[in-house]
Amino acid sequence: MAAEKLRDLSQPIDVGVLDATVAAFFVTGSKEEVVSISLGSSFRPNCSVFSIGLNEQGLGLGVRAFELYYFVINRRCSSNHVQRAAADQILRDLQANPDMWLQVVHILQNTKSMDTKFFALQVLEGVIKYRWNALPVEQRDGMKNYISEVIVQLSGNEASFRSERLYVNKLNVILVQVSAALPDNMQCIFLVALLSEEVFDFSRGEMTQQKIKELKQSLNRHVKLSENLIFSFEFKLIHELCLYVLSASQRQDLIRSTLSALHAYLSWIPLGYIFESPLLETLLRFFPVPAYRNLTLQCLTEVAALNFGDFYNVQYVKMYTVFIGQLQAILPPSTNIPEAYSNGSDEEQAFIQNLALFFTSFFKFHIRVLESAPDIVALLLAGLEYLINISYVDDTEVFKVCLDYWNSLVLELFDAHHNSDNPAANANLMGLQISFIPGMVDGLGSQVMQRRQLYSNPMSKLRGLMISRMAKPEEVLIVEDENGNIVRETMKDNDVLVQYKIMRETLIYLSHLDHDDTEKQMLKKLNKQLSGEEWAWNNLNTLCWAIGSISGSMAEDQENRFLVMVIRDLLNLCEITKGKDNKAVIASNIMYVVGQYPRFLRAHWKFLKTVVNKLFEFMHETHPGVQDMACDTFLKIVQKCKRKFVIVQVGEHEPFVSELLSGLATTVQDLEPHQIHSFYESVGNMIQAESDPQKRDEYLQRLMALPNQKWAEIIGQARQSVEFLKDPDVIRTVLNILQTNTSAATSLGTYFLSQISLIFLDMLNVYRMYSELVSTSITSGGPYASKTSFVKLLRSVKRETLKLIETFLDKAEDQPHIGKQFVPPMMESVLCDYARNVPDARESEVLSLFATIINKYKGTMLDDVPNIFEAVFQCTLEMITKNFEDYPEHRLKFFSLLRAIATFCFPALIKLSSQQLKLVMDSIIWAFRHTERNIAETGLNLLLEMLKNFQQSAFCNQFFRSYFIQIEQEIFAVLTDTFHKPGFKLHVLVLQHLFCLVESGALTEPLWDAATVPYPYPNNAAFVREYTIKLLSSSFPNMTAAEVTQFVNGLYESRNDPSEFKKNIRDFLIQSKEFSAQDNKDLYAEEAAAQREQERQRMLSIPGLVAPNEIQDEMVDS
Repeated sequence: MAAEKLRDLSQPIDVGVLDATVAAFFVTGSKEEVVSISLGSSFRPNCSVFSIGLNEQGLGLGVRAFELYYFVINRRCSSNHVQRAAADQILRDLQANPDMWLQVVHILQNTKSMDTKFFALQVLEGVIKYRWNALPVEQRDGMKNYISEVIVQLSGNEASFRSERLYVNKLNVILVQVSAALPDNMQCIFLVALLSEEVFDFSRGEMTQQKIKELKQSLNRHVKLSENLIFSFEFKLIHELCLYVLSASQRQDLIRSTLSALHAYLSWIPLGYIFESPLLETLLRFFPVPAYRNLTLQCLTEVAALNFGDFYNVQYVKMYTVFIGQLQAILPPSTNIPEAYSNGSDEEQAFIQNLALFFTSFFKFHIRVLESAPDIVALLLAGLEYLINISYVDDTEVFKVCLDYWNSLVLELFDAHHNSDNPAANANLMGLQISFIPGMVDGLGSQVMQRRQLYSNPMSKLRGLMISRMAKPEEVLIVEDENGNIVRETMKDNDVLVQYKIMRETLIYLSHLDHDDTEKQMLKKLNKQLSGEEWAWNNLNTLCWAIGSISGSMAEDQENRFLVMVIRDLLNLCEITKGKDNKAVIASNIMYVVGQYPRFLRAHWKFLKTVVNKLFEFMHETHPGVQDMACDTFLKIVQKCKRKFVIVQVGEHEPFVSELLSGLATTVQDLEPHQIHSFYESVGNMIQAESDPQKRDEYLQRLMALPNQKWAEIIGQARQSVEFLKDPDVIRTVLNILQTNTSAATSLGTYFLSQISLIFLDMLNVYRMYSELVSTSITSGGPYASKTSFVKLLRSVKRETLKLIETFLDKAEDQPHIGKQFVPPMMESVLCDYARNVPDARESEVLSLFATIINKYKGTMLDDVPNIFEAVFQCTLEMITKNFEDYPEHRLKFFSLLRAIATFCFPALIKLSSQQLKLVMDSIIWAFRHTERNIAETGLNLLLEMLKNFQQSAFCNQFFRSYFIQIEQEIFAVLTDTFHKPGFKLHVLVLQHLFCLVESGALTEPLWDAATVPYPYPNNAAFVREYTIKLLSSSFPNMTAAEVTQFVNGLYESRNDPSEFKKNIRDFLIQSKEFSAQDNKDLYAEEAAAQREQERQRMLSIPGLVAPNEIQDEMVDS
């Protein structure tokens, strides 16, 4: 009966019964008892998370966390499960009742139970979140006013406020949610801090950035509309209240709360409230007080980050002047800030963090104001000195804040220097160090030089900072672990790589501003490594990473002098230093530095030979990471200096490559297989640079002697007994030999012909045998057989065989005789084998191999396409169309093969039957429906090829009559699907092609079916226009017929202007609301790509900014 009485909301709810129901759901007893149990030593371990949270944070745990605490504690501690389940069901029913919220005021006024109050407020919270805007205005205002009154009543008395603090906090949250729900109708701005944080800080996952921006604009608009608006009046009252509290109150907690509130809204209030009131002076008055220092500094940082022209420059200068004066008293310039930070309390560390934010924000927007005031320049330099010292603090986040600012400042100084017509600056940029002569330049050039001189000392100190804190580059594989041991890096740290990129860029700009100072500081630090004065792994690492990072930034003659000293000193350091870990660290740094300076190595043969021989030494060093790095560096050097190794150098009796091949077995004897493969690719690069065919073949024969000898032994044994090839160790050896060949083929290309011809037929025989073994194993053992180690090993050999052939054909020059030699034998051994195999035994590499062959030999493969199609099309389609997940590699490679056929052997597709062509078109549509980006893009590119080729064929009318409408419908479907945003560019191209086609008159037969269309259209363009309008109108009922018609007409009008056509579609997508609350960067991918290319061209114009190894064009090597 009691339950039914509770569920009847036609009359005021019985609060006593509700209290009993809530108590039954929660633990019996008061919440104080629960808290006391949870904080006591007898508290159960499974509740310890909550007790720790309360111990550490007290009542500051937060309303939401406290609600969770209530729920879990009471749920876990409850003993009467049946009673609790019944109460749970009643409370759920009440929450689900849409009229329950009308009882909230009655419940809050009549209950003494905190649990019941929280239950009532949770009901109200749900209504605010989902139904608030649908309620009558008088009901919303009444609830808001009631909550406000309760808050004021409870807060008016300190005793009641403290005893009901959690309840007040929850009411505050409710009131903020009410205010945020109606930004255009707000009559007040209670609890400014909570509102600002809730809307602008904590709602990022639930609100779009545009919505947040609109809310901010709405808040500002209310202030600016009229002085007689209630909002404006109350905002003014709040501002005055804050100032009053700060000037008159002596209560520390009240002042701190007021500063927190100020910090929350300083970023969006009108500037007049900041600069045309005593607010700044008041904040600066509180800054020296330790209890308020951090909160005050956060407020000042918000002010510093505001940038609205020059109107308030005087106030900013005054603010900075007073601030620096106070700071120098609080934190004397002589303070060792990194040491103070490491030994400081949490509050003191937070102060340094906030100080970094203040300086970077202020300098970013207002440094020019400080530069222009001669009496302030000294204070500006003092602030930069503070920031440099803060940058040495051992805290990643603090350093990131500082680094971002340093990068922007140095870029600004460099750009001004780089773009000026100042002859002194241009001379310096070319590496010519000349003194500034007064009167030599004037105007802008003079200002640039004066500004550079102003910052010369801070920039010199900044160079020292960048050198001593340089992040680890990607090429360095040897790191120090948490135990202080030198180990091989197991996982790349993307944050460190991003930091290295920024630091490298910053140091290159600094180098251009003063090459001599950069060189001087680096050599000085290197000397201290040699003398042992500053010897430490980290010191040497950061120094060498910095040296490597500025490659290409100096003039060549200066770089040569610099590198001679650096490499000589590093080699000496390696010789004189004892200890395996020490030598490993030095070795990694030598390898990194030399790998960054190919220009220097090409100009200095003796250094190049010494370095390469040193790398060969490191290849015998088994310390983790050293061999890998040696092989990587060797490959990098050879790719840029390969010609140097195949000519007889002065003082030598034979080319270095010949000397290397003579000792090949010794050099690689300690390397792992993957390292040997890298080594073979490197030597292949050398051999490829030899212009004499006879010498080239001789070098290749010597290079492949070791694997060929082993291959001959295996084939000889197999001819005696084929069972020999089934031994797992033999299979691994075969795989290793094939991988070695692939590595050599990668760098040799066409010149690998003699080697692959030697092993080709035997390789196909092994392929065929292993393929039969795989099929037999899977047929007899079922699907799980494909997961066995034996079958995986066999398939690895098959895949490597296909990869070797594909690599050679792809790298080889387009010579018809090569295709004729290698393709026919593969038709039976590879293609037919693919068709015969069970699905799990089919290798996707077969599809990519024949795609490569068709792309390479184009129309000459036309007669072979029917056989290829017959072998792979139907069976592969059956594998990949059952779902979107199975055989992912086959999917992408299948459509790549189809695209190659459509591009270069299109006549073969025309010969397909209508049923076969329908299968092709269905597979294309299926491809661009796929949510995997590469597959969808391949399908769209294939569709474009088909459209272009069929438009020019005799079957144009027949094809487009069958597929035009289907293609348009499918493209619009994926275009308006947010999962397919990455394909936007190609969607636009397809639609543009279709609209241009119907307007061009190329289609001479109607696209509509006369049997189903009641009246004829004047032309295809009119039919497609009307069809498109109907299609979009039915798909987007939220848009008016006029809007859709305007969009379609716009598409036809802009069909010959790709840029305008794309803009029309992009605007439609956003207007249709399908993309309005999304991250739409993919819709602007082309523009972003153009910006990236523009940025790359800018970087290429600045010496050193793009590392030599990142430049694709091979350096002149003669």
